[in-house]
Amino acid sequence: MEALLIYSAFNGLITGIFYALMALGLSLILGLNGVINFAHGTFMALGAYLAFTIEPYVGFWASLVCAPLLAVVLGLLVERWLIRPLYGRDPLFSLLLTFGLAMIMEDLIRTIWGSVGQPFALPAYLNTPLSGSLFFLTGYRLVVILITALITGGLFAALRYTRIGIRIRAGNADLETISAMGVNIYVLRAANFGIGIFLAGLAGILAAGQLGLSPSMGSSLIMPSFVAIIVGGVGSLMGSVLGGLIIGIASGLTAALYPVAQEVVIYAIMAVVLVIRPRGLLGQEGLLE
Repeated sequence: MEALLIYSAFNGLITGIFYALMALGLSLILGLNGVINFAHGTFMALGAYLAFTIEPYVGFWASLVCAPLLAVVLGLLVERWLIRPLYGRDPLFSLLLTFGLAMIMEDLIRTIWGSVGQPFALPAYLNTPLSGSLFFLTGYRLVVILITALITGGLFAALRYTRIGIRIRAGNADLETISAMGVNIYVLRAANFGIGIFLAGLAGILAAGQLGLSPSMGSSLIMPSFVAIIVGGVGSLMGSVLGGLIIGIASGLTAALYPVAQEVVIYAIMAVVLVIRPRGLLGQEGLLE
């Protein structure tokens, strides 16, 4: 039983990492752009399929970098031509826009790559268990943890120490003031949106190596990612990471103990947190931490 719980908790940790990466991008876009991006999950799937397409030509490691960047290009076009005209208007407009965009993009993915799920090829040496007793501990899973830790740490460092990061944090607190100080808020919002899409694309590739490819893979992860933001606290990037890991591990353990409640436990945790601490575990109204 103990081995089963360890196995389930580790599986939940890996899934929680995908939630955390998604939630980070969603939280960034929500904070500065003021957009509830329902298309985020579809950008995640797009990043995975782009990596699937280019991997035979450039290899796994290069596709891990190039595919999210290709997704960012499309994301910047969407931000410029579809989302930017809605800034300053009721957030419901952007919510409906991204919801419709998600359905259109998912259908396009089905049209281009097919509706049948496919495995995502990984280098053989990454799929090998590192231990006979801990068979679930593969090189790939360690790579997922390492890459996520590096990306998350790099993002936090960039937000704290780089000019654009400081401007993103300042803009999240008071966009009008930094605009009055001469900062081009449209460029800033575009850059912020691009960072969020990069995180989604990266999460898609990492998830594809674990869960496989399917056009709806992003749709299955988008709602838990929103829950992660709520649990961690809207406006807190660290809270989004913490929320993703919590609900991922909780879901993994529940799958071992009571499988039918594997998804229910995610929303039960959200309900408990909202009752006890409505702003979330690390939430501070509107501030990026």
